[in-house]
Amino acid sequence: MDGDGLWSIGELARRTGLPVKVVRHWSDIGVVPATGRSTGGYRRFDAQALARLELARTLRELGLGMAAIREVVDRERSIAEAAAVHADAIEVQVRSLRLQQAVLRSVARRAATAEELAELSRLARLSAAERTAVVHGFVQEAVGGLDVPTYREGLLAATPDLPEQPTDEQLDAWLELAGLVRAPALRVALARMAAYAAEHAPGEHDKEDLAAIERLTDLWVERVTAAMDAGVMPDSPAADPVVAGIVEAWIPTQARTGLEVNGDGEAARAGLLEQLEVAADAGVERYWQLLCVINGWPVRPSIAAPGRWLTTALRANPAPGARTAAIAAVLEEDGDPEAMLAACEQVLAAVGAIVAEVPADRFRDGTPCAGWDVQTLLNHLVYENLLWTGLATGAPRGDFDADHLGGDHAAAFRSAAGGTLAAFRRPGMLRERFGPAPGWRLVEQVVIEMLVHGWDLARALGRPTDLVPDVAEAVLPAVRAMYGDLPRTPGGSFGPEQPPPAGATAADRLAAYLGRRP
Repeated sequence: MDGDGLWSIGELARRTGLPVKVVRHWSDIGVVPATGRSTGGYRRFDAQALARLELARTLRELGLGMAAIREVVDRERSIAEAAAVHADAIEVQVRSLRLQQAVLRSVARRAATAEELAELSRLARLSAAERTAVVHGFVQEAVGGLDVPTYREGLLAATPDLPEQPTDEQLDAWLELAGLVRAPALRVALARMAAYAAEHAPGEHDKEDLAAIERLTDLWVERVTAAMDAGVMPDSPAADPVVAGIVEAWIPTQARTGLEVNGDGEAARAGLLEQLEVAADAGVERYWQLLCVINGWPVRPSIAAPGRWLTTALRANPAPGARTAAIAAVLEEDGDPEAMLAACEQVLAAVGAIVAEVPADRFRDGTPCAGWDVQTLLNHLVYENLLWTGLATGAPRGDFDADHLGGDHAAAFRSAAGGTLAAFRRPGMLRERFGPAPGWRLVEQVVIEMLVHGWDLARALGRPTDLVPDVAEAVLPAVRAMYGDLPRTPGGSFGPEQPPPAGATAADRLAAYLGRRP
């Protein structure tokens, strides 16, 4: 500052940290007018100009444009007013950036083409009215002119309503939903449901009808989930009472459908199975989940797994007691109890040798059992011995999901297998009746379980799978007789039978029959 109390542009730049070019430009456009000029014609600035410059710098750092900054420093607009306007402008930019981000993430996840990129970008920028039109057009195409007004109105009422400030999850959900409604599969599924409703329960449905269906759904999901948690397999006789209770609750809801059912029986179970198969569609469930995400509603947990369990249970138990009767017929066939016990000893020894060689660093490796790693498979091998020992000694157990390995999986298996053999060697056990089965049939089940899951373990570890070939060959006819009529569907005990390769061992063929790929 000179004796006149004024600063040059260079001095002003040093005080504010701004480049000289910026100070000069801002002076040129009137943001910081010169207070005066030197005798040489150079601009000079006073303390008030310094204050204006510092305020302008701060506003610029916050992103305000120069026109807005000039209005503030000239006191044509307050700082608060300018800040509010600029905040609104930033919000528009943020929304645009979020849309761009959602589109780019969707493109990356889908590995979209250039054409798909353009379409996703267009969908992200649709207005609320345009989004509604997309869904309404889809619903009208799917439902058509069928006499299902309540069904149609429910679909039309649930439209995607993105908030003004949607989250990334909501934006991505809309993009996924828009893709779903353009896919033929979802339209076919909704049309199938609408056609079934039009055939069996056309016309309007009041709120009580809808509430009854919702209560029924909650009931069967709760009961099936409890059965799943208890380890009840859907294709076993133990599933029959669960099915019976659900059918009993289902029958009163069918008054308008025209289905002729007189209590729990083959007709009732077939009717319930048909309804579940019509309604069971992953795309439809995903459609409703995405709508909930977009609209900020609670997302109902998936019922796909309970649905698979119930449909499998209905196929395996097509009438009350059907599965039990089928098993009883097989169990009455003659066999050689002592030979089966000797086979059990061989198989347990062979599997025990594989178990003993499993290092702990392989516990997380995958296995042919879907969803099971090596540690889970080892735990199951131990539990199966404990389970059948408990049945043979009159002390059934249900702790299938507990840790049965402890700190030494090999010792745990040896102990459990030893207990199994001790129980089976008890005098008279092989011919003693355990419900509909003679004792030697329990031994047979252990042989089958250990052979199959021992094969799983050997395969997971890369070991030879030729487990006790004479025993594997001998039990295959019994396996076909016992399990041949079971539904090979998701949720069941076994997947579809696989073709064994040329040169497959007896254990390979057994595993292939029960759904493994040798």
